[in-house]
Amino acid sequence: MTLFGAPIENIYLTLLIIAGGLTVLYLFFGDVLEGIGEAVGFLNPVLILSFITFFAATGYILEFVTPLHSMIIAAIAIVLAFILDTLMNVFILIPLSSAEESLSYTEESLRGKVGKIIIPIPKDGFGEIVIESKFGMISKPATGIENEAIAEGMQVLVLKVEKGVLYVEPYDYNGLDAL
Repeated sequence: MTLFGAPIENIYLTLLIIAGGLTVLYLFFGDVLEGIGEAVGFLNPVLILSFITFFAATGYILEFVTPLHSMIIAAIAIVLAFILDTLMNVFILIPLSSAEESLSYTEESLRGKVGKIIIPIPKDGFGEIVIESKFGMISKPATGIENEAIAEGMQVLVLKVEKGVLYVEPYDYNGLDAL
């Protein structure tokens, strides 16, 4: 079958190449287009490009593999592209968008956190503190805010951070967690 004077296989292949090229460009310049995706929620550029890619790839393969009529192949390609696009959205894009938080942290975000001394801090010296977070355990060098000695196993409060060192003081919460 021909469409616009060209074989339908060539049209599928051209669509596939264009959608693939736009996908690569979107990888590099996707942040610019994120506003479009947020303004119109259901017209996400990723979903549009993937639909075109799935449609063109399915149509191209089916034209060579099956003896079906081109209109039936186009209908099958549309249905399959819609199903694959929906699955990709539900199982990949939606979970990724809800997992926006990074697993990284800034040292300034440690201010106000409560940790536990794992290497005792000597007077005018350095030890090590471990802070539990929802992302795991963070271990950092620490010293007393007033250069006091702090024993291993004590709970401490991080007051400030300078040059990667946490300045802490002993912290006794006296059961405030029970509130």
